Amino acid sequence: MAIACGVDFGTSNSTVGWVRPGHPVMLGLEDGKETLPSVVFFNAEDEDVSFGRAALSQYLAGYEGRLMRSLKSLLGTSLIDGQTEVGGRALPFRMLLAQFIGELKRRAELAAGREFTSAVFGRPVFFIDDSAANDQLAQDTLAEVARSVGFKDISFQFEPIAAAFDYESQIDREELVLIADIGGGTSDFSLVRLSPERAKLAERREDILANGGVHIGGTDFDKYLSLSSVMPLLGYGSRLRSNSEVPSSYFFNLATWHTINQAYTKKMWLQLADISRDAAEPDKLGRLQKLIDHRAGHWLAMRVEEGKIALSDASSVALELDRLSPATTLQLERTQFDDAIGHLVTSVEQTVLKLLADAGVAPDAVDTVFFTGGSSGVRQLRERIAALLPAARKVEGDRFGSIGAGLALDAVRKFG
Repeated sequence: MAIACGVDFGTSNSTVGWVRPGHPVMLGLEDGKETLPSVVFFNAEDEDVSFGRAALSQYLAGYEGRLMRSLKSLLGTSLIDGQTEVGGRALPFRMLLAQFIGELKRRAELAAGREFTSAVFGRPVFFIDDSAANDQLAQDTLAEVARSVGFKDISFQFEPIAAAFDYESQIDREELVLIADIGGGTSDFSLVRLSPERAKLAERREDILANGGVHIGGTDFDKYLSLSSVMPLLGYGSRLRSNSEVPSSYFFNLATWHTINQAYTKKMWLQLADISRDAAEPDKLGRLQKLIDHRAGHWLAMRVEEGKIALSDASSVALELDRLSPATTLQLERTQFDDAIGHLVTSVEQTVLKLLADAGVAPDAVDTVFFTGGSSGVRQLRERIAALLPAARKVEGDRFGSIGAGLALDAVRKFG
């Protein structure tokens, strides 16, 4: 059995893998499921903290409290040194991260029946775009938090490289593979030469032709779907009686997972009350006020996320928004979604083209595109990446398990 585990702390979901003969690599973290949604809920009524699906369930059941999601997005930003209010007291974001990663470790150890003090953590190619210092700060912060909860020996591996190791364990010949890891917060790519013989090597640096990534992922797709389709119901794009536009900050906060709670501050509430009195369409702003009064921003974001996922397979989806006042059914169209995220997909596309150029590899030389990550199901994104490499096979990995499994394999190499 391996002495170390692989930890995939994700923007939306987290997993832990551990290699042991005769057993599945992925550990059950919640009700036998291999994924633990990266969510924390502070229940103000019971003065309790819950995680994962249980946290989402309590929030949706209407318990008073504070829901936190997309915690990974804080790494490398100025927000990491900030705090949020929970039950009338200030909770530093670093402590919040430690609570979740500590719970992830506890559940993995419970499932494995042993303690883990060594781990390989996954990381995106870039936590932060265009800032090497902030990117390093993000990794250092994650390592510091991991040590604070009991991990003593920590190594890091790029998430797409980890996914490559998982795919390599399934093939019987050499392939040049583009790993496309489309996660909740980032889109990461690696061009790797893989084979059963190469898998036996301890040092794989020569097999990695190029890495690239961009800070665009599923939460960004959620955001722009929300802004294009849902937020206009609440007044986004509407005007005041002076003919100036209603400030967009309220809507951007509500459409962005890790800033939703900023919409609930007293300062924001007072500003919105003033603006509502001057609104040319007061009914829409009234609907926004009621949503904020009921702290239903995360509920709305979850409904939008569900709509996004459904649009991977359907061209049109009816989204039931029963907590709005009045309740409404919104018809989401994939064409509208594609238009809303087109600029994001173009940025991802350019990242892939740059990666190929950096590697000096012609598109038709790539044998396989391996898709993984929870957001790899977005139809437009998949089609445009595939179109860049028309001769390559398209292989579907485990959207939520490939990285964790690959990190566990890497943990064997690094720690034994």
